[in-house]
Parts: sequence; C-alpha cells; structure tokens
Amino acid sequence: MKAAVAELFLAACRAEVMALKPGNVHVHAAGHGMTVEDFLLSAEAAAPEIARADAAVGERILRAVRATRRAVNCNTNLGILLLCAPLARAAEMPAVRPFRDRVSAVLAALTVGDADAAFEAIRLAAPGGLGHAAEHDVAEPATVDLRKAMAAARSRDRIAAQYADGYRDVFDIGVVCARSMADCDAVSLAETVYLEFLTAFPDSHVLRKHGENVAAVVLAEAREVRRRVAESSSAAERREHLFVFDARLKWQGINPGTSADLTVASLLAYWLEGRGTEDREAEERG
Repeated sequence: MKAAVAELFLAACRAEVMALKPGNVHVHAAGHGMTVEDFLLSAEAAAPEIARADAAVGERILRAVRATRRAVNCNTNLGILLLCAPLARAAEMPAVRPFRDRVSAVLAALTVGDADAAFEAIRLAAPGGLGHAAEHDVAEPATVDLRKAMAAARSRDRIAAQYADGYRDVFDIGVVCARSMADCDAVSLAETVYLEFLTAFPDSHVLRKHGENVAAVVLAEAREVRRRVAESSSAAERREHLFVFDARLKWQGINPGTSADLTVASLLAYWLEGRGTEDREAEERG
C-alpha cells in the first residue's frame, strides 16, 4: 500500500503542475520565483514521507517538509502536504468503510503530538503571509490536538477548514467534479478541478496575502473567465482565455495557491477512494 500511495501522490502532484492553472506555477509558465522543476523535485522528495507506513499524520507532514527543504530552497508544497497526510494515513486503514469515513476517523484521532509536528513543519516551510494568530500560534508549543488547532484557523485558511469540516470541500467539490469527468486524462482532470475551486470561493492564499478586496476581484474574474471558456467554440480559444488570465494574475503577483493545493488533494482522494472500492470488491469476491 505504501508504494501505491506514494505513486498516486506523485501522479496527483505531476498532473497538477502539468495543468494550465491561471495564476499558479505550471508547465506552460513559471512564476512567483518558482519553477516546474521545483515542484517536481518537491513531489519526489515528499512522496515516500507522506506514504510512510504506520506514521502519524504530524510525522508525515514534518518529514515531508524536511525532505522538500533538502530538495528545493522554497516553500512549494506545504498546503499539499498538510492536506495529503491524513488522506495517506486513511488509505492504510482496512477498506471496510468508505474512504471518506476513514478520513474522518483519522481526523478524529489526531493528537497534540501531531499538532506539534505540524507546527514545526509550518515554521520550517515559512509560508508567505503566515503572520501571527491570537490562538494556537504555530510559533508556540501546541496545547490542543491538530484538528482543534486547525479549527481555530478555519475562517482564514481553507486548508485548515478541511481538518475542521471533514474535508468537505475536497470531497463535495473536488472529488465530485473528478467523478463527473472520470473518462478524462489526469491533466484535464486537474485543470477542471482547479477551475472548480478557483470559482467556488475566495482563494485563502490570495486572501491572506492581498486582502479581501483583491480576493473578491480574483473570484469574480475567475468566474467570468470560466464562463468564456465554457462558451468557447474551440480548444485553442478556451486555452487563450486561460493564458490571458494566467499572465494577468502573475503580472500582479497573485497566486491562488490554495486552489492548487485543494486540486492535488482532490485528485489523491478520488484515486484513493477508487482503490478502496476495488479492495472491498476483491475481499467480497474472495
């Protein structure tokens, strides 16, 4: 199972970086001081740690961040690691329950130790716009379990909200979108899921770095671009709309990083959910 989880994590990361994601780093255009190579190296370094058998969620996050920092000298994947560690842990549990239920069980079992390890990982990754929190600041030792610490940040961080809400956005937006496109290739899947998140709510990375007004403008522009893409008569025209939006966001220094992180997590959850279904059917056969 460890090898399978690592491979699926790598596949999700690679599909996301190959997808044309307006404002975010992708194979068609670097940006924000980072390159596609940075993300690919980060994924390869982090994969075995995210998939480390029997490891606690916090340990996976911290080991993966350390491995990433050894591979590249920038924060390429903190949000991805925070989101994917509980998914990887849930994949190790017996497939007698639906995958979403196993994720909920992982979240319910998180400890103060998980929080301490995650806090250390966040400090090491040093994400832009982190600032200080009035409650459960990552600069201080953890006093509550990781899920409670994340719940305190849910209003300002959509990644934290996944911990608090049982990965509601991942499953109800990302996985649902992926299921509707089951016959598509992984890159097309990533592009569509990314647009789904970019147009669902203000990106919390944009919100944290640029404020509510900019985040609201980006959301409105994304919805208009998505409308134009849907009405386009050719693939070339659709991609032109995305390229123009991508260039404008990068020129403004705006990176919808949370939407990209949620995309990776959704692809991983979708693929792990399918693997769990296959395992249950195999057990029933015999």
